[in-house]
Amino acid sequence: MAKPRLEYQCSACGALSPKWSGQCAECGEWNTLTEAAPRPAAPPPAPNPRFSGYAGSSGVRSMNEVALEAEPRTPTQLAEFDRVLGGGLVHGSVVLIGGDPGIGKSTLLLQTLATLDANLPSLYVTGEESLQQVTLRAHRLGLPREGLRLLAETGVERILATAADERPRVLVIDSIQTLYSEHLQSAPGSVGQVRETAAQLVRYAKQTDTSVFLVGHVTKEGTLAGPRVLEHMVDTVLYFEGDSGSRYRVMRAVKNRFGAVNELGVFAMTEHGLKAVTNPSAIFLSRHATPVSGSVVMVTREGTRPLLVEVQALVDESRQSNPRRVTVGLEQNRLAMLLAVMHRHGGLALYDQDVFINVVGGVRVSETAADLAVLAAALSSLRDKPLATELVVFGEVGLAGEIRPVPNGEERLREAAKHGYTQAIIPKGNAPRKAPGGMQVHAVERLGEALERLL
Repeated sequence: MAKPRLEYQCSACGALSPKWSGQCAECGEWNTLTEAAPRPAAPPPAPNPRFSGYAGSSGVRSMNEVALEAEPRTPTQLAEFDRVLGGGLVHGSVVLIGGDPGIGKSTLLLQTLATLDANLPSLYVTGEESLQQVTLRAHRLGLPREGLRLLAETGVERILATAADERPRVLVIDSIQTLYSEHLQSAPGSVGQVRETAAQLVRYAKQTDTSVFLVGHVTKEGTLAGPRVLEHMVDTVLYFEGDSGSRYRVMRAVKNRFGAVNELGVFAMTEHGLKAVTNPSAIFLSRHATPVSGSVVMVTREGTRPLLVEVQALVDESRQSNPRRVTVGLEQNRLAMLLAVMHRHGGLALYDQDVFINVVGGVRVSETAADLAVLAAALSSLRDKPLATELVVFGEVGLAGEIRPVPNGEERLREAAKHGYTQAIIPKGNAPRKAPGGMQVHAVERLGEALERLL
């Protein structure tokens, strides 16, 4: 039987070419041709009645004829992991987990398999470690080893053949960059190999109703290595954030077809593995023994959860011709814009001052509700005047100096009141009819009014 010829596909426009070249003949982009698997590929596993095709049964149907049924979920016994997943494991879903080396990806998945129900068989496929290394980690973490089934393999065709015999309900691949397909000649980890192996695993998950976890390497910029199409193929993309030398880890959902996007889960690394943090607001707050200047507490919202975080600012006279604007956990360009708004509408000029902004705990705040808190911390540091210790601040600042409302204002106030905060400066559009827990709420409409309240 003649061996099928290889093809090369452009990652920019998708055009196919019978041979490799430096430039795509269709779109003209350079270095975009990557090896693609020949067709027809290896026969897929026997289809499940529920998934007769790659993404469901074929045929045209009216929307009102489609039966709506809740996706069955299985809890993982890790509350924070279930929160990020959207409530638990969804059968037939594919979850991609990325993070820096040593952050805890393999540890979390090994704990998950060890705590699953005995009626839910699982298979842990390792391509980077030996079976002895995985067993030693489970022994070090004190995990039960009776139900953990391991496989050391990097060939995706052999992995799927073994999975067809074992019939696991949960399959872990550690990691996707170590797998290769026999239909391609390129090395494992290349764009073509990652795309083809992931496609076969996603097809297997949909056709057999198996929950599949894929561990992905990240680049030095913190993004998942490999083709961007990998994130489109899977159902959920999770990122592990945090310093590997720190005790706390933060898992964020970047994409989730079965739950809230940008959901946040907080874990603590202990001698016995990752433990869920039930009150994450406590680790993002540093309760000072005495009031300090340049510190303010804000209520941010990650997914469906409100969190209290501390924003710190340091404003100091600059010795350089171009004062520095440094942010950790916030967007640097937005800080420059906010300082210009405070100069124009608040009468406070910081053009000759170095401004450093930090979010305590390593969490990254991307929403605009942090605007008012950033200016409040900068004002406190500039005047060297501590703000009230029981004060929370949140609100978006517009270019015209207005304080704009943010989503879920009452929920943020309830979270602050639950942690003992008694004062709040919020946008007028978020003013509640009744303040929660006897909290004193100051609703402001303009930036000048907010600065007067702070001083």
